[in-house]
Amino acid sequence: MRLFVMFDLPVETSQSRREYRIFHKALINEGFIMMQESIYTRITVNRKAAELLEQRLMKQLPKEGLVQTLIVTEAQFSSMHFLVGQSSDDIRNNPERVIVI
Repeated sequence: MRLFVMFDLPVETSQSRREYRIFHKALINEGFIMMQESIYTRITVNRKAAELLEQRLMKQLPKEGLVQTLIVTEAQFSSMHFLVGQSSDDIRNNPERVIVI
């Protein structure tokens, strides 16, 4: 499974910039990688793990802005079409890296 986090956060005031940094740091600490600006993704073992990760992120949400999540299967993710550009070969973005114990 893949958990996508898409966000549009205000950064006009020092407080809103601070909340943005805290949220962004939480994404990085949870193992998300940037797919595009303001779109981050992370591989999870199953839907339950994705939902638990989503719950952890809810504790770090800023007061204002828009934050959305989307859970997709690896099959759905791998059927993505690149109209311009190409996929990243980042090892962190590879489902074979996930180890289930």
